[in-house]
Amino acid sequence: MSRRIKRMNPKPRSRDERDDARPIKARSAKTAGPRPGGKPGGAKPPRFAGERAERRPPKAEPERAAPEKPVEVLLPTKVQTVKVTADENNMRVDRFLEARFPGLSFSHIQRIVRKGELRVNGKRADSKDRLEEGQSVRIPPLKLDTPKAASPLSEAAQKTLAALKEMTIYEDDDVLVLNKPLGLAVQGGSGMTRHIDQMLEVMRDSKGQKPRLVHRIDRDTSGCLLIAKTRFAASHLTGAFRSRSARKTYWALVPGLPKPKQGRISTFLAKEESEDDTIMRIAQHGDEGASHAVTYYAVVETAGNKLTWVSLKPVTGRTHQLRAHMEHIGHPIVGDPKYFNIENWQLPGGLQNRLHLLARRIVIPHPRGGVIDATAPLPPHMQQSWNLLGLDASRFDPIENAPEE
Repeated sequence: MSRRIKRMNPKPRSRDERDDARPIKARSAKTAGPRPGGKPGGAKPPRFAGERAERRPPKAEPERAAPEKPVEVLLPTKVQTVKVTADENNMRVDRFLEARFPGLSFSHIQRIVRKGELRVNGKRADSKDRLEEGQSVRIPPLKLDTPKAASPLSEAAQKTLAALKEMTIYEDDDVLVLNKPLGLAVQGGSGMTRHIDQMLEVMRDSKGQKPRLVHRIDRDTSGCLLIAKTRFAASHLTGAFRSRSARKTYWALVPGLPKPKQGRISTFLAKEESEDDTIMRIAQHGDEGASHAVTYYAVVETAGNKLTWVSLKPVTGRTHQLRAHMEHIGHPIVGDPKYFNIENWQLPGGLQNRLHLLARRIVIPHPRGGVIDATAPLPPHMQQSWNLLGLDASRFDPIENAPEE
């Protein structure tokens, strides 16, 4: 089967190959530290598409303001009418109330909507109706449900909560980003007794709401996993993935040296299931169950001509996409039990035969404004390989300049 690898020179593509992608927003003030892979000071190396980065004078470090105290949101004790703002345009009625009045229970929202106490431009509204900028929303008196007394956690639950806290690399009232370790599944399956979704049970709040998974990564892949702590955040973050305004970067170690050193892989992938395994195979347009998949890759550093550190940027999010794409171009990821099939290839001494794939970084709009920008460190087995091969994890990552489509 022919391979489809294109160089990164701007080139018109067919309508079928275009992906709806939004430009990545600037990093928010809540993000600390330099971009992952960037060296402090000095100019960047050549850009992804062959251009050279601008040389900019260093910016002065802004003065840090004292942390603000959280503002308590007071619920209205009498009827009030509010206007829908531009930021709230096209927001569902229930999401609108959740955003305006954090802590308002889902059951209370449904109750006031069902009884017709909430009205939009004088008319009854359904909780799923979309609001428009400038509309008037009549809001009845609201009250918080009496919180249930939290029962003490069992010893096992306390250990689970401590394990989640140990994995946490970013957290606020709406969002949690975990550094998922290799071997821990995101969701349950046959014979699976411990996984992230099950562990999140210990984080149920007083209203019984459990944090929600927003996306998944493979069991043997380490790195950034995004969790929504509220229903409001889950809706916005899921929408960001659907619209491809979430940007993900992966690091991998592969045999040989991919040519060209920077490229775009575009194929169709279809699931192939057997009694004991499931893999993704390269398919043709029109094949049953086939989905279009696009990945950008860039060589970051090489260890001789035997092994190469590559950075990967999936535009689409198909099952095993990166693993299947790297195998497709003849450079499967080291330690991959499903897709590494190079005959007579010997793992260099000192390297562990584990999947060398890291969900390195995720950048996504925050549900309440700004941008979440989280980075996961190399897991122990990959850090060992980087040390043995003399790879410098602080190198500039050229995938940052890959196109957003």
